[in-house]
Amino acid sequence: MSYFAGIEAVQYEGHESLNPLAFRHYDPTAMLGDKTLEEHLRFAVAWWHSFAWEGGDPFGGRTFDRPWFGSEMDKAKAKADAAFELFAILGQPYFCFHDVDIRPEGASFAENTANLEEMVDYIGTKMESARTRLLWGTANLFSHRRFMSGAATNPDPDVFAFSAATLKTCIDATAKLGGENYVLWGGREGYETLLNTDLKREREQAGRMLTMVVDYARKIGFKGAILIEPKPQEPTKHQYDFDVATVYGFLKDFGLEGEVKVNIEQGHAILAGHSFEHELALAASLGILGSIDMNRNDYQSGWDTDQFPVSLRETTLAYYEILKAGGFTTGGTNFDAKLRRQSLDPEDLVAAHVGGMDICALGLKKAHAMIEEGSLQAALEARYAGWNDPANTAMLTSDLATIAERVARDGINPEPRSGKQEKLENLVSRFVA
Repeated sequence: MSYFAGIEAVQYEGHESLNPLAFRHYDPTAMLGDKTLEEHLRFAVAWWHSFAWEGGDPFGGRTFDRPWFGSEMDKAKAKADAAFELFAILGQPYFCFHDVDIRPEGASFAENTANLEEMVDYIGTKMESARTRLLWGTANLFSHRRFMSGAATNPDPDVFAFSAATLKTCIDATAKLGGENYVLWGGREGYETLLNTDLKREREQAGRMLTMVVDYARKIGFKGAILIEPKPQEPTKHQYDFDVATVYGFLKDFGLEGEVKVNIEQGHAILAGHSFEHELALAASLGILGSIDMNRNDYQSGWDTDQFPVSLRETTLAYYEILKAGGFTTGGTNFDAKLRRQSLDPEDLVAAHVGGMDICALGLKKAHAMIEEGSLQAALEARYAGWNDPANTAMLTSDLATIAERVARDGINPEPRSGKQEKLENLVSRFVA
């Protein structure tokens, strides 16, 4: 059975094409520097939003009517069939999944595990004849009511145990399918009120759980990267993994900064009060940039709407930071984005990914051009050029008294110098106009 009947494989037709189901900017085989666009971008489809989401929102339920919806194993396999059909249409190199996306929910941990193992075998068989690989797997430890107070941070030790056991099965599944990363996504690792919360205990539980994940992954020979996805504000006010800086402090506290990197989502960066490029640049500077979820929020709604990217400026600035950091290694560009609940047709799912892939490809090209042209980097280096003087660099290993003597002796009395922000913003606009 075809779930996307009549929809041909998407082709690159060039920027003048008017075909809504053709790539205008993403030619996967085109070279950009020393890599193809496909090697740079490493696109992935999110199994959850593309195939498991039913179109609901806080004010209304399901609007989608997919033939694979249901809690039976044959429906889960039909969902996998539909997924690989879409992967082939898009020419997608990767996909990502949570355990609950690919398996039916069982009545017990044992049943969940059996269902997951059966579906991993089924997906593995489909991968044998497909070009699409697994970018990363993860566990959904937030949707079921048992996780209402968190997973690793839950006050109930039985929930902690159930979560740890589930993580083991998901790491096993990711390793078996050849995943290049494993992601920890702590959707409910936070709290609603301090009146019933022991912050110190919960944070220590989270640190211990992450340590066990790293230890187990290495024990079974998993070679991929372990990633944490920073997750601010939703659904709780206070999340333990709020942003890149918070996650890095957490990793340092538990001695895991050399073992774990971050998977950064654009929408989460905005919810944390940052720009996407800020989070990317900070992660790169700390040596923990791993992978990204590319989406956007509706800036008027104030919550995580998970929309496909459409802004050339946003994608350009994001890939500018990624390219400056050396590009992806095991990471990639996962579309953690969903259709609008009024977009019901199979064609809508194809068109959404085509548009997202195209705007990312164009943004990557613009970012590469900015780096090649060099004006931004030259302006940055000029702003800090004074630090190239050995006498100035020596201050960073000196002391206050010695520096004070130097200021008095040399009559140092600095005047402010322009940061030229508007000029640099105009420079970016030359590339993205």
